[in-house]
Amino acid sequence: MLAIKLQRIGKKKQSSFRIVVAEKRSKLTKVVEDLGFFNPHTDKFEVNKERTLYWLKIGAKPTDTVFNLLVKAAILKGPKKPVHKKAKKQEIMKQKPEKQKVEQESTVLDKSAETK
Repeated sequence: MLAIKLQRIGKKKQSSFRIVVAEKRSKLTKVVEDLGFFNPHTDKFEVNKERTLYWLKIGAKPTDTVFNLLVKAAILKGPKKPVHKKAKKQEIMKQKPEKQKVEQESTVLDKSAETK
């Protein structure tokens, strides 16, 4: 499966990234195509829109960080995805109380049915 992901380049503490299409599960496979670059120190990035849309149509999935960059570049539409562990945990915690309430209500109903 192909993925659109970041490939780190640059010296120590001067990292910059290429946005590439490569095999999803391997770090050492050859890059299929280079789509652009991202420099987190200057917050500068450039993406080839036509080629990115081509790879997305074929079925390449962007990683969460690349997805957020593509939303920022207005190539994709939608809300940004949480990337950091804290943000993901908070999102999960928001969903869990709803499930717990339903489970608690069902157990209360089951107990009341048993006592009758």
